[in-house]
Amino acid sequence: MTQLDRTGPLLAGEPRRLPERKVGMGEIEVTRGAFLLRTLLGSCIGLVLYDLRNQVGGMAHIVLPYSNGQVGTPGKYADTALAVLLKQIVELGGRERQLSAKLTGGANMFATSGPMTIGDQNLAAIEQLLKSAGIPVMGRHCGGRSGRRVAFEVDTGRVTVDVVGSSTIEV
Repeated sequence: MTQLDRTGPLLAGEPRRLPERKVGMGEIEVTRGAFLLRTLLGSCIGLVLYDLRNQVGGMAHIVLPYSNGQVGTPGKYADTALAVLLKQIVELGGRERQLSAKLTGGANMFATSGPMTIGDQNLAAIEQLLKSAGIPVMGRHCGGRSGRRVAFEVDTGRVTVDVVGSSTIEV
């Protein structure tokens, strides 16, 4: 996927000023209420899961599609990140049946050719896992060739994306 894949309304505006945490490569952060989670993405996927009714949500910064049995950094892989993110959200009072997802990232940062870039592989893996878990994807801003700066407001479910040379959009 070399074209930009985006669903959701286009809305300008910066995220509100809230207490915030940065989500680094391979990390998972989960919180509740008025809180902001931020990350920077290239070919990695930013997976946001949230329960809007209970104002609980989290973000995983997924680097690779599958763990292949490796342990130690569950946020690094799509298959282990989703399982841990679900568990932590439920532990904070979220309900699995009320979860929605938003996806960002998956850029082709290194102009590689071939059937699937790492960004495409990451996106395909997490989409399949979410489908299997019955979690709807409510918005996305994926693909292209540029990195993204992503902000997630946990209490509202609002995700904003900044791409160099473009306006801030809401996913």
